[in-house]
Amino acid sequence: MTAAAPAPTPLGKAVTAGLRKALADDPKVVLMGEDIGRLGGVFRITDGLQEEFGTGRVIDTPLAESGIIGTAVGLAFRGYRPVCEIQFDGFIYPGFDQIVSQVAKLHYRTAGHVSMPITIRVPFGGGIGAVEHHSESPEGYFAATAGLRVVTCSNAADAYTMIQQAIASDDPVLFFEPKRRYWEKGETDYPALDADPYPLHKARVARPGEDVTLVAYGPLVTTALQAAAVAEDEGRSVEVVDLRSISPLDTDTLSASVRRTGRLVIAHEAPVFMGVGAEIAARVMSECFYHLEAPIQRVGGFATPYPPAKLERHFLPDVDRILAAVDAVLLD
Repeated sequence: MTAAAPAPTPLGKAVTAGLRKALADDPKVVLMGEDIGRLGGVFRITDGLQEEFGTGRVIDTPLAESGIIGTAVGLAFRGYRPVCEIQFDGFIYPGFDQIVSQVAKLHYRTAGHVSMPITIRVPFGGGIGAVEHHSESPEGYFAATAGLRVVTCSNAADAYTMIQQAIASDDPVLFFEPKRRYWEKGETDYPALDADPYPLHKARVARPGEDVTLVAYGPLVTTALQAAAVAEDEGRSVEVVDLRSISPLDTDTLSASVRRTGRLVIAHEAPVFMGVGAEIAARVMSECFYHLEAPIQRVGGFATPYPPAKLERHFLPDVDRILAAVDAVLLD
């Protein structure tokens, strides 16, 4: 008798499952954050974990991001693996000094004698009808900071494995979770994922194609796949690459794709100006200059603070804006 296929799991619940396994596998793993214990977090990602593992390992903290990160630094000094939840992306700024001045530097400052195995979970991006400080994309700040690893998942399977890999890393990891995708379901065969996890810092070709490479990460991978499906109906073959790791960048996978297609479009929710896409474009231009058939196109947010909720559909990159960039590289 054939075993039933695993039921599709929401991305948010896959993060929960990954946190649960990390807590069960290593007694030095502790979760910290605002309302993550009794409430289970504002998105219920840690729901039930305090009841299962106790108040000493799933800790409700005061509303003080600098205090959360500072406490995590002390715990890391003592051999723990703290996992800090920043309730919303825009709330991370009070902890910014701790992250860039302490978390990112201590391993180097101590000549490698001290590790900072801290994971900082950040629900990020728009699309939930919230306002500024609740819908931001601050990943570029941290990708530009030496000493930090910056990753983001786009589907349930990656959410489950990547959060565990981040926690197991001896380096500090910023783990950006696409909050508007928390409820999207995907296949999660947990035993199979545990047996053969995809490397944390390797990009993945989410959809093969021949005419254009479309790179996205986090919440925009779903949008990119939708755009590729529309493009196929119009006779264009778009290869979608899920970046997964922002720092370090998997330039090999990106360059291999662009050498096949000769064209590149980069999409992210953060503003285009000084965004992650600029670094990707520079890397690909350096390595694939003689393979490019058209100028690289970038699609992203605008250089403004995040707009009121009723205007966010005009701010966020959508299928039409991505397809316009695909058209641009194909027409050149």
